[in-house]
Amino acid sequence: MGPDRLMPLVVGHRKYALVVGVGCYRHHMKVVYKITYPNGKIYVGSDLTDSRLTYFGSPSKELLRRDFDRAELQDFTIRKQILWQSETATDSETRRRENALIVEHGANDPEHGYNQRPRYRGAGDLG
Repeated sequence: MGPDRLMPLVVGHRKYALVVGVGCYRHHMKVVYKITYPNGKIYVGSDLTDSRLTYFGSPSKELLRRDFDRAELQDFTIRKQILWQSETATDSETRRRENALIVEHGANDPEHGYNQRPRYRGAGDLG
């Protein structure tokens, strides 16, 4: 955050100096993202706090351990893609969009992804 700024404000014939703190009213971008692992499996998640650079979701550690041995984890690359974003969506709208995208991308199908919810119901799953 930077220093405060003075912004001119005129109301009628009076002039005021409005002190505005830079970053004080920052809007957080809410996102739904897809992580693609080296084996091609995916995880779809949401971030309500705009920490895109540092947050990579919370797939089941046990499921990941089953798919990767220690040697494979010595050097690997994962990809993070933003599937949807909004500055105005509510948390519940973001979660609904996340669930829809989990199903749309098949991330809850154990053969293709690491999402455990919504529960996968088989081919043609619509959530």
